Amino acid sequence: MGKLAVIFASRWGMIGVGAVIGILAPVLQKLGNPANMGVCVACFERDIAGALGIHRAAVVQYMRPEIIGFVIGSLIAAYAFKEFRARAGSAPIVRFILGAFAMIGALVFLGCPWRAALRLAGGDGNAILGLLGFVGGIWIGTFFLRGGYNLGRSQTTHTSVGWLMPLTMLGFLALMLVFPQVQGQEKSGILFYSVKGPGSMHAPLLVSLVIGLVIGFLAQRSRFCTLGAVRDFVLFRQTHLLSGFIALIVAAFLTNLALGQFHPGFAKQPVAHTMGLWNFGGMLLSGLAFTLAGGCPGRQLFLAGEGDGDAAVFVMGMIFGAGIAHNFGLASSPDGVGPYGIPAVITGIAACLFIGSTMRNKTV
Repeated sequence: MGKLAVIFASRWGMIGVGAVIGILAPVLQKLGNPANMGVCVACFERDIAGALGIHRAAVVQYMRPEIIGFVIGSLIAAYAFKEFRARAGSAPIVRFILGAFAMIGALVFLGCPWRAALRLAGGDGNAILGLLGFVGGIWIGTFFLRGGYNLGRSQTTHTSVGWLMPLTMLGFLALMLVFPQVQGQEKSGILFYSVKGPGSMHAPLLVSLVIGLVIGFLAQRSRFCTLGAVRDFVLFRQTHLLSGFIALIVAAFLTNLALGQFHPGFAKQPVAHTMGLWNFGGMLLSGLAFTLAGGCPGRQLFLAGEGDGDAAVFVMGMIFGAGIAHNFGLASSPDGVGPYGIPAVITGIAACLFIGSTMRNKTV
């Protein structure tokens, strides 16, 4: 275990994890996941919200096993390396609100930073503005970090608290097994399933779950984080996490080329729109919210798997935000930004600026 820990902590370990994710995501796409969406944490949590009936957008409803695998894989790694530690209590309502706004921004762009990287690796030029917005949001967030922003210290708590998110995910998996998808039907028992659109596109359940477990395990060990990659470079000029993020993009690009899935251009890209300003603005909001919360959407899942109840609250906020986005006309579609998406992004940025400027207690 000691040698493995050293390998994962090394730069080559980080590059290797990024490359594995970059290969597996396009493979998931080849096996049935939506185009340029082999793995998208925000989109998949949105689909889970739909499967539970939190929103009723019929084209994005599916209990994504990859998300379940991320949490359980992280749990397994945390216990295997004796890093599971139940903790909570660091500004939960703030984290919930940040999660909701992070999701709203992501659904205006149509993807989280993971998908932005995969969209770019698949040839979608619109992802360039999304990634620039993501970097811009992180850059703004670093001013608050330098100024003493923090959400306080979490406290060690009962082990059962750390298990609540993994148990929730296992419950979701049990629901899939008890109420499996029935061909051509929009509902099976209590779960909703898309019969058309991105939600209807998915790799086989077992394959998706296993790949999710592998990514969750590897990411927990390496501390892979797309937000941390940019933040650490901006603040400290450190490139350790950034090397993994770049490896993901390069590996996904090469895998897409090998699988015939690279299609360069801006127009008619899958599950994407060409409203450049709001591709930028949506991801700026997400990047700022992720920075204030301390991790990208994937990292929040991995933290939740190793016992972090605060990260679990952020995840729940994202799922709630997905419901708000689709129920209130905030989410984008290939035709463009939803009718109320623009004011939602502006409101979200204002809320994040308020949080960042007022929570400056320098005593952590």
